[in-house]
Amino acid sequence: MDDNTFDNEPGEDGDGGFRDRPEDKSRQRAVPSGRMARIGTFGRLVGGVAGGMAAEGARRLRSGEPINPRDLVLTPGNVQRMTDRLSHLRGAAMKMGQTISLDAGDFLPDELSKILATLRDQANFMPTKQLDKVLKAEWGADWRKQFRWFNPRPIAAASIGQVHKALTRDGELLAIKVQYPGVARSIDSDVDNVMTLLKVAGFAPPEIEVDKLLAAAKRQLHEEADYQREGEQMQLYREKLADTEGFVVPRLHEGLTRGSILAMSFEEGVSIEALADEPDERRDEVYARLLRLVARELFEFGIMQTDPNFANFHFRRETGEIVLLDFGACRPVDPAVANGYRAMLIAGLKGDREEVLKETINAGFMMPIVAEKHPERVNRMIEIVISEMREDRKFDFGDRAFVPLLREEGYAIAQDKDTWAFPPVETLFVQRKVSGTALLGARLKAKANVRRITEDVLGYTEPFPVPQP
Repeated sequence: MDDNTFDNEPGEDGDGGFRDRPEDKSRQRAVPSGRMARIGTFGRLVGGVAGGMAAEGARRLRSGEPINPRDLVLTPGNVQRMTDRLSHLRGAAMKMGQTISLDAGDFLPDELSKILATLRDQANFMPTKQLDKVLKAEWGADWRKQFRWFNPRPIAAASIGQVHKALTRDGELLAIKVQYPGVARSIDSDVDNVMTLLKVAGFAPPEIEVDKLLAAAKRQLHEEADYQREGEQMQLYREKLADTEGFVVPRLHEGLTRGSILAMSFEEGVSIEALADEPDERRDEVYARLLRLVARELFEFGIMQTDPNFANFHFRRETGEIVLLDFGACRPVDPAVANGYRAMLIAGLKGDREEVLKETINAGFMMPIVAEKHPERVNRMIEIVISEMREDRKFDFGDRAFVPLLREEGYAIAQDKDTWAFPPVETLFVQRKVSGTALLGARLKAKANVRRITEDVLGYTEPFPVPQP
């Protein structure tokens, strides 16, 4: 077997060697790993978007059509251009696109949502030669001796790395996550470049907020790129869920794990979105279990996996178990944040609107000036949320009728620049998980008694002690 050939898992082809199939060739794409290569790709993207805007603006002027800056950005050509370039770069650039798509969900223009949805579902992977180079750098030139077979065609490909199935000489079936070359050292520049792109496209936040946003994004992405850290977080979750039925957490293979390679037990499962095809009772039970886990992370564990990407959850049809994957985004929950959520939820369960407003401000989710300048809108938003959460019945996550109402009120408030404020960074990570889990419920059209789950978890947990300054 030569240096560019891998053993494949049995059944892939007749002779045990890997042969690129036509569909594989079309999905292989080398990751730009050098600093100048990545900067050049970003430069071409920004230049292309700007050029597309100028061409569309000129066309509209000639035809007498009105000119809207956002319409100039989201032309079909620019949409395709941004999707293609960001998926080519992968790394922090692609990760930020995926994150924005989950965080902003219902609040993005349809065209931008399509770009980001494509990035979420992107499945390009490294060519065989590039993969082999990465494995040699981490495991040495004779790395193949550790395996009976190693399938070079990944079973999953995402923003920071791709996952391969392999069988060790000892007969252990593994999932091995391999980080794309160059993504860790390019995080800071990628984040800065994405922000430049957002500014050109008109989607960047106000200047006063950018520094905080960039710092938070860079810090988390550096943590996610440390696969040894992720392995430790995965072990921690195995311990926390050891006595909880219905969850499966992969087992770490410490001997093969490196800073940019994470080796773990291979766990069977299908996409969590397959739950939508299950009988209503099973779908709702499994989703309710996932909701309860989020509540336990927030109020019991004191640690949360803050990336709700749907690909991070698999489902076992035979047992109904949820397989938890990807622990790179695990982070401690700030006790003050957890206690803030606790106070808001308790006030909401009691139906105390004034208390909800007070605790929302205390937790940093809203500046006092917002309630002072827009009391009617704030009260309507609180009323919507309280009325939905207090019902002692299954909440239908597939019924999004209340979302446009909240969006309408929130958008009107957001137009008042005097009320702009960046919420505490630690709340952003928690809210990302909460809103992303709700979005999954909407995708599944699941129903769950949110009130009962909340009351149950809050009933056996106590507020976290908050360190005194």
